[in-house]
Amino acid sequence: MPHIRRVAMFSVHTSPLHQPGTGDAGGMNVYIVELARQLAALGTEVEVFTRATEGGLEPCVELAPGVLVRHIDAGPYEGLSKEELPAQLCAFTHGVTQVWAARAPGYFDLVHSHYWLSGHVGWLAAERWGVPLVHAMHTMAKVKNAALATGDTPEPAAREIGETQIVRAADRLIANTAEEAGQLVRHYDADPARTAVVHPGVNLDVFRPADGRAAARRRLGLPEDGVVLLFAGRIQPLKGPDILLHAVRELVDGDPGLRERLVVPIVGGPSGSGLARPERLQKLAVRLGIADLVRFRPPVAQDRLADWYRAASALVMPSYSESFGLVAAEAQACGTPVVAAAVGGLPVIVGEGETGFLIGGHDPAEFAGALRRFCDHPGLVDRFGEAAHRRAARFGWDTAARETLEVYGAAREERRFAASGLRSAHG
Repeated sequence: MPHIRRVAMFSVHTSPLHQPGTGDAGGMNVYIVELARQLAALGTEVEVFTRATEGGLEPCVELAPGVLVRHIDAGPYEGLSKEELPAQLCAFTHGVTQVWAARAPGYFDLVHSHYWLSGHVGWLAAERWGVPLVHAMHTMAKVKNAALATGDTPEPAAREIGETQIVRAADRLIANTAEEAGQLVRHYDADPARTAVVHPGVNLDVFRPADGRAAARRRLGLPEDGVVLLFAGRIQPLKGPDILLHAVRELVDGDPGLRERLVVPIVGGPSGSGLARPERLQKLAVRLGIADLVRFRPPVAQDRLADWYRAASALVMPSYSESFGLVAAEAQACGTPVVAAAVGGLPVIVGEGETGFLIGGHDPAEFAGALRRFCDHPGLVDRFGEAAHRRAARFGWDTAARETLEVYGAAREERRFAASGLRSAHG
C-alpha cells in the first residue's frame, strides 16, 4: 500500500462525534469515524475538520489514537440548518487556514472531503496546500431530486451547481457502489478513470449476533415470541418510515390475529424535512389504528443499536434514495434479515431471496407481502439471518480502508507525475 502520512478530512455540516440517527447525523458520520480509525490503524494519521455546533467545545478532541477532530468556529453555534451553511463556508475555510498556518509546509499529504459542502472547502484547501483532493459525495442532489418522497423538499439548484464544480476539481472521486459511480458519470460528467468504487464497511466487532435474538429481546423489554419489524435511522420522508406503517396496517387488515404478536420499533430522530413536522409519524400511526403496535425510541449508541438489530425479525428500509445503506449492512451483520427498497446500494447489501427481500418500488402492499412471509414462517427469520451474517462479513472496514489508501496513492502519484511533466516543459 502507498504510504500516506497524514490526511485532512472535512465534514462541515455534521461532526463524527454526533449521535447517528438524529439531526443531520447518519451513515456518513459512521463512515468517517470507522474509516478514520482504520486508516490510523494502518499508519495514516487523520484530522477531521468540522463546524462547532455548541459553545465550550474543546478546539481539538482525540477520537481514537491517530485521529483528531478539530472544531472550527463558523457562524452561530445553534439554529443553523444544513441549507444555511453555504453562507458560512468562507468563515469555515478561514478557520481551517488558521490551523494550517501553524503547521510546517507539507504537513498533510492529501485532502478527503465528505458531502458537497465540505467539497468546496476541500477544493480550496487542496489548491492552497498543493495536495490532491479526494471527494466522496455520499448523496447527490440530482439523484435525490429524481426520487423525491411525497412531501419532501427538492434539493436547490445551487447544490447541483456546487456538486458539478467539485466533480471537475477533484483528483479522485470515491463512490460507494458501481451504480453511484455510474450516476456521477451520467449526471455530473465525471471522468470514469478518476472515479473509484469503495464499499463502506461494518464494525464487525460491534455488529454481530452475540447471544441471540431472545436475549436481546429480554434486554429491550420485547416479547420473545413476537414479530418485531424494525425501522432504524433518521425520521424524514426520504427514508420512507410511513411506508412501513402503511404496510403494518395492511398486515393486520389481512390477519387481525397478528395484532397479538406484532411490535414495530422506530429507533431514530427527526431529520431534514422531517424536522418541520416531528410528530407526523406518531399522528400517522394513530390515524392508521396501529399506535398500540408502534414504539418510538430515540437514537441510541452503536452497542445498543446492535441489540435492536438482534431483536428484530426483520429490518425494514423503504428508502427513496440510499448512497449505500449502512443500516442494512449492520442489521445483517447481527444476523437479521432485511426488507428494503431496491435503491442505491441496497441491492449490493441485500441478497434477494437469501438475506431478505428487495422491493421494486414503494407500494406498502408489496412491503406487507414480503413481511408476511416472516410472520407466517418464523423459521425463515433464522435461515435468512444466518445467510445475512455471512454476507455482511464481506463489508469489513479494514478492507474499505486499504482500498481507500489505494485511491489516495493513485491521486498522489498522478499529481506528482503532472507536476514533474510541468517542470520538464519549463526546462
